[in-house]
Parts: sequence; structure tokens; C-alpha cells
Amino acid sequence: MDLIVRKAKLRGSETLQDIGVEGEKIVEIAPEIKASAPKELDAEGRLTTSGFVNPHHHPDKSMVRDQMEPNKTYLFDEAIELTWHFKRDFEVDDIVKRIEKVVQMAVSFGTTHLRTFADVDTIGGLKPVKAELKAKELFRDIIDIQVVAFPQEGIIRNEGTADLLREAMKLGADVVGGLPWYEHSDEDAKTHIDICFDIAKEFNKDIHMLVDNTNNPNSRTLEFLAVKKIKSKFPRTVTASHAEALAFYDDIHADKVIQLVKQAGIHICSNAHVSLAFEGHQARQPIPRGLTRVRELLQAGVNVITGQDDCNDPYYPFGRMDQLEVALFMAHAAHFIFPPDLDILFNMITVNGAQALVLQNYGIKVGNLADLVVIDAPDPKEALRLMADRRFVIYRGRLVAETKREGSVYRV
Repeated sequence: MDLIVRKAKLRGSETLQDIGVEGEKIVEIAPEIKASAPKELDAEGRLTTSGFVNPHHHPDKSMVRDQMEPNKTYLFDEAIELTWHFKRDFEVDDIVKRIEKVVQMAVSFGTTHLRTFADVDTIGGLKPVKAELKAKELFRDIIDIQVVAFPQEGIIRNEGTADLLREAMKLGADVVGGLPWYEHSDEDAKTHIDICFDIAKEFNKDIHMLVDNTNNPNSRTLEFLAVKKIKSKFPRTVTASHAEALAFYDDIHADKVIQLVKQAGIHICSNAHVSLAFEGHQARQPIPRGLTRVRELLQAGVNVITGQDDCNDPYYPFGRMDQLEVALFMAHAAHFIFPPDLDILFNMITVNGAQALVLQNYGIKVGNLADLVVIDAPDPKEALRLMADRRFVIYRGRLVAETKREGSVYRV
């Protein structure tokens, strides 16, 4: 064996386990592995989970907020406009440098799988896609990256984007993105969805769209997406982020849409921190939370995941690429505070995310890839309560990050 993690506390197991690794894979899990290895890590009873999955992030726009004009209205359209300068004037290597910062943060906090969104439009062209594909290769030894070709400016309202999306897929983008709710009309939104499905079929790729990122109860793009998926019998995986308008529908219509989502097999990505901060900030009391119907979706059998959408950009001034923090935001926003809820939160940032990203050989099981996080806490509750350090982060059998925080308190 090349690596052994000793005395790991696995979720669902009362007995501490040793995890043996050869090359990139887990080869043995047992209360005591008799063999030795040149690299041995003592988890000392700490909670050990599969590597975290962040299914939704925009690294091409991360870390630019401090360099741009202030967002005066905090409206979505203004946030989009504030990025135009960076799309026009920044080069591929400039974007890669910013991506490196967020990747290093993500890895240090235990993320081993990251789905990134790269703007594709007539303003920045394909520079963000080229940058994210370059970063995917540069950092492939510490993190797995999937790149989404994302029409941030719309497709119908930004003529020429459809052709650019096809070029992005030819360059090697992994997933076809979409933003149908941002189009000018329902008709255009449906056309937007149709174009994305056509491109995804052409390149045999999955789809990940941002839908109904608004508190407008008339926004219906999640419904359009689900119906399209059902009627077209599209065979690949479809994920929808945000879906905040679902919370503003009347209960009868919301139930109908949730059942359509379930029938279509669509995964829902709800990013609680951005929903809380961005949606409803101009509303009067009682201010809505702006979060989709997370618990109702889960109860219907829909796979729900969560991610670090934005990081110090015009949409959100905070963010540090920590999926444990992301789960803690979801705990507060969706009232996941009781014992059974804690496993749900951890599933959102691990196995649920892996399912949506169609990750192969994921999970702590013999034969799977050795992507592990040893958290400096004994259980999920304490991990979340303390925002505990990620003591060891292992990616494909290699130790890629290590954190050990020390402090002292002095009494007079």
C-alpha cells in the first residue's frame, strides 16, 4: 500500500476504520489494517468523508469585485454590466490567475470535484472557456474540474451566442449551460432551452441551467425545462440551479412543478448563501428568504445539491470556497437543524453532488477513487458547529492539503 489513513470515523459506522490506498484507489477498509505504508496519517477518530463536491461556481468572475465600480442598485442587470469590462479587457492568463486562487481555497477546504461556469457571449467571446479549460489541466493533480459553457448574457438577446456555445463545446467544454429566465419573453426562454438541448444532443453532453433566479412568481423556466426533458426523452443528466421562483408560486402550482421535476429526473442545485443575500434585498418586511422549496423537493424524491456559487464578485462580496460553510448556510436557510437533517446536509455536498455530476468511482468503498477529507471533529454536527479544520485532504490517493490550527488563550 502507498497510503493508510488510520482510525477514521466514517459516517454510519460505529467502529473506527483504517483506509488503505494503492495508487489512486481504495484497496482495503478494516478496523485494523495489518500492512504498513510509506505514508500513514492518523485520523485519531476524526470524521472522515468523501471529498466535497461543489457543483456550481463562476471562477471567471471570482475575485474581481474589489477591482470594479461599486454595485449601486444590487440588481441582477447591473451586476452583469459591471463584468463587461473584465470580459472585454482581461486575457486568458489573467483569468487563470484568479481561478488559481479559488482552486487553492477549494482544495484546502476539502473540495475534490468542482463544476465551473465559463461565460460564453459576444463580449468576452471564448476567453473564459479557454481559461477554465486551461485551469482544468493545470490543476488536474489536485482537483477534478468540469467546465460548463454558460450563456450569461442570454442566447436570443445576445445574437451570436449559439454559435459560440458550439465552438466552446468543440474546444472541450464538459457541460452545456443555460440561462433561459434572463431572456425577454417566455417564447424566447423556450427557444433558449431548445437550443441548449440541440447542442447537448449534438455533442452528447449533460446540461446545467440556471433557472428562475428571481422572486417573480410568473417566471416558469424550471417548468419549461422539465417539460422539455420529459417530451424530448433526453438521455443525459440535467441539473437546474436556483429555481427560487418556485418558492413564490401558490402551493398547488408548486406541487405540480415539483412532480414534473421528479418525473424528468432533474437535479436541483440551491445555493443558499447567494439566495439569502441577493434575492429580496429590496423587499419590505416580511422579507422573503429567496430560497427554493428545498425540503419539499427532497420529500418528493428530487436530488438536491448545494454549492459556492459566487466568490467576491458583483453578485456576492463574500465566499471562500468552503463546502462545509455552504452546508451551514443551507442549515439555517432551510431549517435543517435536527439530527436527521445533518446527514442530508452532508449528502448535499458529497454523494448528492456526485450523483448530479455523474462522478464515477466516488465514495469511501473498496475499488473507488481515494478522495477523502479528514475533518477535525468527531461527527457532522460538530464539523458544522465549529467549521472544523480539514486536517487532511486526499485527492486520488495523494495528500494535497493539510491544516492544523493552533492557538493560545492567556489569563491574567
